[in-house]
Amino acid sequence: MVADKGKKLKVNDKNEESYEQIDGDLVLSIEKLQEIQDELEKINEKASDEVLAVEQKYNEIRIPVYDKRNEIIKSIPDFWFTAFLSHPALSELLLEEDQKIFKYLSSLEVEDSKDVKSGYSITFNFNLNPYFEDTKLTKTFTFLDEGTIKVTATSIKWKEGMGIPNGVNKDKKGNKRAHIDESFFSWFSETQRKGNMDEIHDEVAEIIKDDLWPNPLNYFNNEADEEDFEGDEDDEEGKDAEDSEEDDDDQDDDDDDSDEEED
Repeated sequence: MVADKGKKLKVNDKNEESYEQIDGDLVLSIEKLQEIQDELEKINEKASDEVLAVEQKYNEIRIPVYDKRNEIIKSIPDFWFTAFLSHPALSELLLEEDQKIFKYLSSLEVEDSKDVKSGYSITFNFNLNPYFEDTKLTKTFTFLDEGTIKVTATSIKWKEGMGIPNGVNKDKKGNKRAHIDESFFSWFSETQRKGNMDEIHDEVAEIIKDDLWPNPLNYFNNEADEEDFEGDEDDEEGKDAEDSEEDDDDQDDDDDDSDEEED
C-alpha cells in the first residue's frame, strides 16, 4: 500500500510538471504573438501617417480647383439651394421656412484642418437677407483624444420676428408657440453632445462633407434626371395602355368570329 501511494505521488508530480510546461509554452507563444502585433501596429501607424501626408498634399492641390468651381457656381442661380433640396437626405432637414432662407445661400465651403486628422469646418455664406444679421455661418468639428469631438458654431443673430426656424414662431397677436419640426438651423446651432442625437448630428455633417461637397452637380442635376425618368415611365405607361387596347381589340375580333361560326 505504501508503495502504491508513492507511485501515485510521482504520477501527480509528473502531471504538474506537464501542466507547467504547457502553461509556459502558452505564455511564450502569447508573448511572441504580442511582439508581432506590436510590429504590425507600428507599420499601421506609419501607413496612417503617410496616408494623412498624401491627403494633406492633395487637399492643397484641390483648393484652387474648388475656387474655380465656386466662381462658376456663382453664375448659376440657386445652385446650392437646389443641390440641398435635391439631396435625398439633406432635403428632409429643410422646412418650408428653411427653404426661404436657403434661397439666399450664395456658397458653401468645407475645409479640413491643416492636420487632417484634427477636424474640419463647414461654412455657409449667405447674401444679405431679412432673416439674420450674419452672412457667414461656420460650424467646426475638432477631433480630440479618446475619440471625442468638440463642436463649435456661429451664434445666429436673428432679426426681430425672424427666429421661426430657431424653434419659436409667433402668431399675428404676438403669442409665442412651439415650432414642432426641427429646423436645419436648429441642427446648425446645436453644439452640445446629447446621447443618441450625436449620431444624427455627425451624420449630417459627414453627408455635407463627404457626399454633397465633393460633387454637388450630381444633386443639382438630380431633379432633371428624375423628370427624365418620370417621362420614361409615362412613355412606358402609354405603351402599355396601347398594347392593352390592341389586346382588347384582338379579343373582340375573336369573339365575333366565334359568334359567326356558331350561327
